[in-house]
Amino acid sequence: MKIFKGRIFSFLRKPEDINDTGSYIYLEKGGVTFDDKGIIIEVDDYSKLSKKYENTETIDFGSKIIFPGFIDLHNHFPQTQVIASYGTKLLEWLNKYTFPNESLFVDDKHCERESKIFLDLLNHNGITTSVSFGSVHPNSVEYLFQEAHRRNMCVIAGNVLMDRNAPDTVLEKADKSYLSSKEIISKWHNVSRCKYAITPRFAITSTPELMEVSQTLCAENQSCYVQTHLSENIDEIKTTLELFPDQKDYLSIYDKYKLLSNKTLLAHSIHLEMNEIERMKETKSIAVHCPTSNLFLGSGLFKFKELEEKGVRTAIATDVGGGTSFSMLRTLDEAYKIQQLGNYSLNPLASYFWSTMGNAECLGLQDQIGTIKTGNCADLIVLNSKSTPLMRHRMEKCKTIEEELFILQTLGDDRAIDSVFIAGKKIK
Repeated sequence: MKIFKGRIFSFLRKPEDINDTGSYIYLEKGGVTFDDKGIIIEVDDYSKLSKKYENTETIDFGSKIIFPGFIDLHNHFPQTQVIASYGTKLLEWLNKYTFPNESLFVDDKHCERESKIFLDLLNHNGITTSVSFGSVHPNSVEYLFQEAHRRNMCVIAGNVLMDRNAPDTVLEKADKSYLSSKEIISKWHNVSRCKYAITPRFAITSTPELMEVSQTLCAENQSCYVQTHLSENIDEIKTTLELFPDQKDYLSIYDKYKLLSNKTLLAHSIHLEMNEIERMKETKSIAVHCPTSNLFLGSGLFKFKELEEKGVRTAIATDVGGGTSFSMLRTLDEAYKIQQLGNYSLNPLASYFWSTMGNAECLGLQDQIGTIKTGNCADLIVLNSKSTPLMRHRMEKCKTIEEELFILQTLGDDRAIDSVFIAGKKIK
């Protein structure tokens, strides 16, 4: 058993606005205690915990903020080495950079090396839960799960299903995709903190036969998640509808094959028709915002306020390697700027809720991750608001915790992530 001492911040529910102080717990001189299995026992003022659990080891973080670990709802494990690839839009970017790099994951040693580097980068930036695409090669996900299991980290992942419109080195026929997916599901789904996501890349790289395989896998494994892409790019939408001429819109393709549910993560969801928005609301599917990727590839601006008002569930993600940073702080900063362009100021309580409790609720895992509360895993990060000279100088004028969070979001990066713990074990 251990006690962490410091300022404690965690959400209790979704904040209504910037003034909703009842939406979170904030303890100036707080403490959180957890057991040897990394499960939180109690959160309270440190003075009370120190008396109740006397002689328990205490780690004192001073005035730094003890915060729930960030949750990243969409990224690509095999794309780490194509981050910052110059000069293309989505479809050209995939063919020029992504697919050639993903072909390397046929090699086991490459998968093993990259899985460690990938999770190191996520953890270094305070991300303690990840929803990730593998490559088409089953061993890409096998090694990712192995490394996540070694860290006792919550990782939701799947090998990519794709059988057309890409080089042969990253394609797999529908029948083989079904068998390899079944094998990984049986081996890793709900083992330790690993979970499986059925992963058709997107409609462009999926024949009707492969979409049927995705449908069958979903029907047979209803506790698995589904992850794919939707309406990221105008040319992508045009090409998709040419490939599926019997469908009225992009989302209806996934709907036809019964892939939409409250466990479906639809990355990007930028250029949506009104009937698609309504259908996403009806099925409780999740629109996953990927701000740094959307800006880098020139894809478009996510309509957060409109989707929220229409009752669509939303989430936030780094989307590395189209996304340009493993940092959730940088991701939230770019999300704020995108909403500014839409004449809406996304407040920091909404941002941080999104990246912790909100993303956990989208996964249905709010009683395991995303908040600092009794019974949850001690997936914790420590935020240092004075980690750079500029931040120290700016903090001299800071008056509220909400303002401090916004400073961290706007000026912070991996240096602001002082420490990272997964199930109570120090990772950074």
